[in-house]
Amino acid sequence: MGGLLAVSRGIDRMNEFIGKAVAWLILVAVLVSATNAIIRKTLNVSSNAWLELQWYLFGAAFLLAAAYTLKQNEHIRIDIIYGALSRRRQHWIDLFGHVFFLMPFVLAMLWMLTPYVLKSMLNGEVSTNAGGLIIWPAKFLLLIGFALLGLQGISEIVKKIAVMRGVIPDPTPFVSSHEAAELEAKALAKELLK
Repeated sequence: MGGLLAVSRGIDRMNEFIGKAVAWLILVAVLVSATNAIIRKTLNVSSNAWLELQWYLFGAAFLLAAAYTLKQNEHIRIDIIYGALSRRRQHWIDLFGHVFFLMPFVLAMLWMLTPYVLKSMLNGEVSTNAGGLIIWPAKFLLLIGFALLGLQGISEIVKKIAVMRGVIPDPTPFVSSHEAAELEAKALAKELLK
């Protein structure tokens, strides 16, 4: 288990670095969008390349940060039901979901995306819009995003089994949204009273 946990820590570090780095792409997308809007309104000039660049940047941030979101345990779930269960049952639900839903979906996407991306790269596919960008880098980001998500899924499965066996403490203890709001309010009140 020690070797698997070491691999898991490496995957976690990699996805944390990538997730935090690509968050800056949102700022770049906003700046590109604002610049494009200003130029379009003031100079009456427009470019499909700038619009497509915005889409690429936002898509890259979303796709490449998906694994980081999973690592942080920030994916969507129904807290009303999940939060009412014991932590042990929550672990079993997470493990079941990762093994039987997340990983098959990721593997299917990787299987289907690989020839799709390779064909696009080999053909040098470009946008059908006038002045548009090349398309294959965006498709390649899809493939990379799912590969990172798959690696993080493996990491989460390893950690979940280790937690359930008592080998490591729970790295992401569940806190309901209500409890999180209470904790945030208490921290804010404490900060204000300083």
